Amino acid sequence: MHGAVPPCIRRAVHAVRAATDGSGFQSTMFLVGLSGGIASGKSTVVAVLRELGCAVIDADVTAREVVQPHLKAYQQIVRYFGTDILLESGEINREALGSIIFSQPEKRQLLNAITHPEIQKEMLKQVLKYFVLGYRYVILDIPLLFETNRLTKFMKHTVLVYCDPQTQLSRLMKRNGLCQAEAEARIASQLPLDEKRKLASHIIDNSGDRESTRRQVLRLHARLEDSLDFLWARLALGAAVAGLGGLLYVLLQHFIS
Repeated sequence: MHGAVPPCIRRAVHAVRAATDGSGFQSTMFLVGLSGGIASGKSTVVAVLRELGCAVIDADVTAREVVQPHLKAYQQIVRYFGTDILLESGEINREALGSIIFSQPEKRQLLNAITHPEIQKEMLKQVLKYFVLGYRYVILDIPLLFETNRLTKFMKHTVLVYCDPQTQLSRLMKRNGLCQAEAEARIASQLPLDEKRKLASHIIDNSGDRESTRRQVLRLHARLEDSLDFLWARLALGAAVAGLGGLLYVLLQHFIS
């Protein structure tokens, strides 16, 4: 039936909810939403988190992956937007497609309707992978986390990478080679960082130097990882696996002899 959710996806959603919600049993994993603003330094924070071995799922990377040639979203985009948006390699020309959806809101809605379900399914697969691997938490790096506000309800914590307005402006001008008016226009197209700050449960202030930001990330990571309940659950699982391995070894020795 059109629009029905496949049983495998329903089961996966229930599994993630069971693992990450705050219902009557001890959860073993939770989701952390990470966002920022243009030139606020989110990539710096992500780099530190990856150095620490954290599980980070990048929504932008996933969005590019699901529109690779021959995949479902790619085929639908070419069907509705035509072959003029393709590069010679056959890949989608993101600039050409972007210019279309920027000037035509209905086209943007169509593109979102095509890509968002595929992005969400792919991100869900990655969350499940990290759950099976036993990660304490998974970070979802979502640029428009606070603008859309649809995914925040699934996050136990939300983190904003913040910097003061003057620092944001000067960084953007330097990074992109923009004049002040151009940089201000790009910043104005997003929800102001001071507004996002009110919505986040944790703030990483990236207005200073890299070492200051790194110390804040380390403190946040320690706070998120700090759970004796989770530690005992992992130890119990490890003991169970070790016990099973020992039992199999004894049985093999018995049959060999």
